[in-house]
Amino acid sequence: MVGFGKKFQESRYMGWKQYAINYKLLKKKIKRYLGERQANGEEQLRKEFMRVLDLQIEKFAMFLLEQEGKLATRFATLNEERELARNSGDPLLIEHCVKAYRALGMEILYLLQFVELNATGLRKILKKFDKTVTHKITDYYVSTRANHPFSQLQKLFRHAGIEAMLGSLTRSIAELNNGEKPFYDDPASFHLEDPVVDSIKGALERLTYSTRFLSFLSKHALIGDQDELPSAEDEAIEKQYDFMALVLNLMNTFLYMVNTYIVVPSADKYAISLGAAPTLCGVIIGSMAVAQLISSVYFSSWSNRSYFKPLFFSSVVLLLGNMLYAVAYDFHSLSILIAGRLLCGLGSARAVNRRYITDWVPINKRLQASAAFVTASALGMAAGPALAGLFKIKQKFFLLTIDANTLPGLTMVVIWLLYIIWLWLGFKEPVRKTLVEECIQTYSMPNEIAQKSSCGDLHSNDSASKRVMSPHGPEEQSLLQPLTETAIDIDSDLDDTDNVAEESEYSEEADKPANSFCEALQLLTNPVKVQLGIYFMLKYAMEIILSESSVVTTHYFGWTTGAIAMFVALLGFTVLPVNFLIGVYISNLFEDRQILVASEVMTCVGLATLFAGPIPYTKAQYMTGALIGFVSTEVLEGVNLSLLSKVMSPRLAKGTYNNGLLSTEAGTLARVVADGTITLAGYCGINLLLNLTLTPALAFALISLIATFFCYNSLY
Repeated sequence: MVGFGKKFQESRYMGWKQYAINYKLLKKKIKRYLGERQANGEEQLRKEFMRVLDLQIEKFAMFLLEQEGKLATRFATLNEERELARNSGDPLLIEHCVKAYRALGMEILYLLQFVELNATGLRKILKKFDKTVTHKITDYYVSTRANHPFSQLQKLFRHAGIEAMLGSLTRSIAELNNGEKPFYDDPASFHLEDPVVDSIKGALERLTYSTRFLSFLSKHALIGDQDELPSAEDEAIEKQYDFMALVLNLMNTFLYMVNTYIVVPSADKYAISLGAAPTLCGVIIGSMAVAQLISSVYFSSWSNRSYFKPLFFSSVVLLLGNMLYAVAYDFHSLSILIAGRLLCGLGSARAVNRRYITDWVPINKRLQASAAFVTASALGMAAGPALAGLFKIKQKFFLLTIDANTLPGLTMVVIWLLYIIWLWLGFKEPVRKTLVEECIQTYSMPNEIAQKSSCGDLHSNDSASKRVMSPHGPEEQSLLQPLTETAIDIDSDLDDTDNVAEESEYSEEADKPANSFCEALQLLTNPVKVQLGIYFMLKYAMEIILSESSVVTTHYFGWTTGAIAMFVALLGFTVLPVNFLIGVYISNLFEDRQILVASEVMTCVGLATLFAGPIPYTKAQYMTGALIGFVSTEVLEGVNLSLLSKVMSPRLAKGTYNNGLLSTEAGTLARVVADGTITLAGYCGINLLLNLTLTPALAFALISLIATFFCYNSLY
């Protein structure tokens, strides 16, 4: 691998190498820091490394400004020729001018590609540094410089000069091709399909288009790294990628969440109909979470070998569990009811859902798939109670009673049966061993890997880029060739495959997954433990608010099952708009750790508002407290998982005992404890239920807030 090699030096851009972010130099400094960190301390090394990185970015930014100035000067000259061509009306002169603009556009495209490669180098070197130290720097470095008025980092992501030149390029070509039609008066008539212009737009979108909401949602899923470059293996994965299999995987996620929360509005009344206390709804709801503690582990292990089999098994178990839940009414058996919910919990395949996206969705689609996973969960959480609110009939069908108590189970039986048929007909199991062999055979040479996977292929999956890779005429082809060859060499400098022998032992260790649950726990640093503790707290508070809503509102306000279902559904539907607000706007104004603290404080406020005092308890007080508490925990969950994805060890990003499993177990355990608390508090009387369940929730929230302050400086 030649890095900035011979092809680069022989091209007309031979002087650009010295202005690029020196990835190899920075990597050598990281290796040197490994030997010095005991003597000098990690904090001093972090500061030194960030200063070196600032200097590299400053060097690149000054070069970029210089190049933009040169391009702007050439545009000014060419614009004068454009006016002469338009005034002359000579078709040959106009055609020559259009070609000149396209040639200048290729210069802009090359410069943008150079910027993109430097942005990639910055991301990769920050990620590499984070693997070597306890306290990571990526989030801190970007957040302290991205919006600083004197930071050159903005030149990597904001390109007002190039955007102005793109506007001039588009307008000039459009006017030359369309005669005297005014460009600004009727822009719809100037729908320009030019390969160079389209490619510049695509490159700008990759650098400046906001995917913050998708990125924010994807971190909720804790699904691997969303920012990796495509590799040779990913090329092979894309050959086996099946959209229908992904849809079925996401549908399993959605239906499981529907199944979990569809019983919330009616669980207390079902318990009463079986001769039990209404507060036994905690056991009815929480028994599913108890079984999920077990199922998460064996499903995570099973997904190492297959995806279809565990998804099929999950669906069958859920079908049987819902059948038991429905018939328990006519058997007048609380044991059958609990057994049905336990079976449903044993069918939780969320570990499989995550692993499928991690392993078999190509990198260029993984961000959207991860966001879809979170969206499916959120919609299922809201759709379950909403569906329960529609169950208002009561009649007998042979020996089976059909009413608001049994319809949640019966409805899910039908839905899971239809899903099983769809799964059987539509799911395509990926072939694992053949994939690896195909990668080795197809991409045996390092240079071939670079050509297949480099950032320098103008991201050929982009529709606009495809048009440039197959331009309309020989002129565009000749202009593109040096760009493509050079970009391959630039990108190869960022490729670690040419320095395998130089990699230190920590890299190999960082790629090794945990082999046991105990080993995974040993990898947890204090910041990770605090984040998992916060995750436990927020899930506990969220479960308390949702699971006891039917008992509390019936006792204090006399709400019907339909009213309870509507209220719980409305709470659930706040998930997506709240995450959109945080992911797109608030996360750009504040650091994650600042949002974390604020949402913890608001969670405490919401829980405190819910307490019943000596004055009459009102609907306004309950609904306000529930809304503040639930929305705050939603915000807290998003930011918490975002931080957790950053502070987790890279070894927990893969394998059976991964960060997704750990967070799932922490959240599930919280739900079990919360639902158990509701049932135990019920023995003290319905009047004390609300305060007895909210007291530990508020205590957990305050403890989490204190723990956050103790490790605040470690949360980057």
